[in-house]
Amino acid sequence: MPLFLPPSKAKPPPPPLKTDDRRAVLVGLGVWAVLLVVALAVPEVRSTGEGRWLGSCVAGLALGLVGLAHVHRRGRRSR
Repeated sequence: MPLFLPPSKAKPPPPPLKTDDRRAVLVGLGVWAVLLVVALAVPEVRSTGEGRWLGSCVAGLALGLVGLAHVHRRGRRSR
């Protein structure tokens, strides 16, 4: 199998898939929200003084909101 094909023999790239990016981001936000509630409900997480679990959940929520804004702007721009 040759590593390089001349443009005359190469196949055209497939069309991009239609995906619902907003739904994927919302599912991720929901998962981070549930994990935050669980981390707040478990006393061992709060009593150790380590903020890794809570910080990770808050960062996941914040980045999910940034991603949701990005998906919204990209969708509005492509219309």
